[in-house]
Amino acid sequence: MRFMHLADLHIGKKVNGFSMLEDQRHVLKQVLKLAGEKDLDGILLAGDIYDKSVPAGEAVQLLDWFLTELANLDLEVYMISGNHDSVERLSFGSKLFAKSGLHVSSIYDGHLEPIVLQDEYGPLNLYLLPFVKPIDVRNALEKRWKTTEETDVDLSHIRTYDDAVAEVLKEINLNTSERNLLVAHQFVTGALRCDSEDISVGGIDNVSAELFEDFDYVALGHIHGPQVITKDSIRYAGTLLKYSFSEWKHEKSITIVELKEKGNVDFEIIPVEPLKDMRVVEGDFKTIMSRDYYEKTNCEDYLKVVLTDEQDIPEAMGRLRAVYPNIMTLEYNNRRTQHKATIREATSVEDKQPIEYFQDFYEQQNGDSMTDGQKVIVMEAFKRIWG
Repeated sequence: MRFMHLADLHIGKKVNGFSMLEDQRHVLKQVLKLAGEKDLDGILLAGDIYDKSVPAGEAVQLLDWFLTELANLDLEVYMISGNHDSVERLSFGSKLFAKSGLHVSSIYDGHLEPIVLQDEYGPLNLYLLPFVKPIDVRNALEKRWKTTEETDVDLSHIRTYDDAVAEVLKEINLNTSERNLLVAHQFVTGALRCDSEDISVGGIDNVSAELFEDFDYVALGHIHGPQVITKDSIRYAGTLLKYSFSEWKHEKSITIVELKEKGNVDFEIIPVEPLKDMRVVEGDFKTIMSRDYYEKTNCEDYLKVVLTDEQDIPEAMGRLRAVYPNIMTLEYNNRRTQHKATIREATSVEDKQPIEYFQDFYEQQNGDSMTDGQKVIVMEAFKRIWG
């Protein structure tokens, strides 16, 4: 069976105040085109479908369009909620939608039943595990045990995310003689993170890759950089777009996975072409604004501009945006910003003129001496203050 593995669509996301909806529609059209060409058996959507638990109307409309187009291609969709989604909202009508080929993970209730698919190699058990926290698993199992005659069940051992996922998978009673596929949205230890992801202090959300060893393929979401964890069959698809400048060197892609007979899994990685790339541009103002420089680039890209000029450029952002309209951030990288200033505590009062104190402060703060022109400006300011 052949599936397209996608994750972290973050539909409706804004980056530095810029709406990404147009960019998202652009890459989703590429997904649809590819889905119509690759003879797929289904689409795996591994969480963070929306960027917010209560998405804007435009985001809901975009997802509605995307899922409708997939249905028009007669493709089954297997979707789970991520930490950015509201599982209750995302799974609304899931039992009704399943009849039309849209399978959505519901709230974890202590049971994780497989969707059983068949091909020439026999059954394939597909499990949809929404993003879970330890408290989610404890509450679900506690409610489940209350419906049975078993009492005083001790769930105190479920303290970490690793404990929680281990408990969920233990409840499955996996048939390892058959092919098993898991769609999950967790942070697996060893994955490389970036700035656009939610990070838990101390790594308390870590889940061990060893928990997934018995699955033939684990389609992961949550980490934005495409990558494998310990082996090819435990894989993050990554985002279709760059959502922070820590990702600007990422090669975004679409993952196609084919499960043949037990133990035989093939992959195809297909690059994504964004509407606007996200790049970092560094250099002095004059160079970056020169025609010879910007004519060789796509001026419409989302940019982080890093100026290396020693002096701040007046109205730099406005002037730069006349050429590069989609600048998201502007920074300086020069002796002042590189200097790690430590202001020394005064141990004695020296007999100095105010301008000398100011010069000492300036040098400690900026790692450089004042120019003659700057001294003149400061002296004139002192005269206005003290007369």
